[in-house]
Amino acid sequence: MKVCDILYKRIVVEGEHVASTHIFRIGVFAVIESEGKILLARRRDIGWWNLPGGGMEAGETVDDALRREIREEVGLEIHIDYLVGVYSKPQKHEVVLTFFCHPASGTPGPSDEVSEVGWFTPDALPEPLLPKHRQRLQDALRQDEHAIIAAQTTKTEDDQAGKPLL
Repeated sequence: MKVCDILYKRIVVEGEHVASTHIFRIGVFAVIESEGKILLARRRDIGWWNLPGGGMEAGETVDDALRREIREEVGLEIHIDYLVGVYSKPQKHEVVLTFFCHPASGTPGPSDEVSEVGWFTPDALPEPLLPKHRQRLQDALRQDEHAIIAAQTTKTEDDQAGKPLL
């Protein structure tokens, strides 16, 4: 996942002193639904299941970044239906946007970043599934009228405690 630091940055202008620099990374992820099942991808680097997606690159729009990440990770073209939520991850200086999507074309499969993919019903999700991604998936399945705003403040190490890395 390539992530570009593009959200906000303070700079020194004409000798003004700025106390800090704030840089946030923007992530885009998809809850891809088809016939009542959700597409999940197993990460090749750690062996955990997650929602497909990744980071925006400089010069991309949000929708272009999401389509590129899904194409690169699982080989699928998507229709973006709506924004599920905006998730703050202050401990990692990230803001994550999650979208509800449907397949447009292609057949999902493994890639350099993904060892396997699968379609799962909401009541039979695979393990281990990254906890933050589980929360985003649960938020999507509630089908709220409006996008939610939520903080995901646990550390990655705590989320993956006791689970071996591949």
